[in-house]
Amino acid sequence: MVKRKVKPERDIEKDYSAKQMVAKIRRLADCIEQGRRFRIQIAGEAINVPADATFNIEHEREGAEEEIEFQIKWSNNT
Repeated sequence: MVKRKVKPERDIEKDYSAKQMVAKIRRLADCIEQGRRFRIQIAGEAINVPADATFNIEHEREGAEEEIEFQIKWSNNT
């Protein structure tokens, strides 16, 4: 039986310039299109997103502020 190391919980938001964001989204789109995993580094941690992850878009509105979040979800329990 292989024992998996449990990663600590994390909730980070990182701001990027428009140019940096475009590059990340372009790489992500290429990986999705090619059915490959996506690797990204966020605040010093390398994240591997599997090719079978679930993608969704969330819209939030509170008072005069609105937010759109592009979300990618997967489980590491496999």
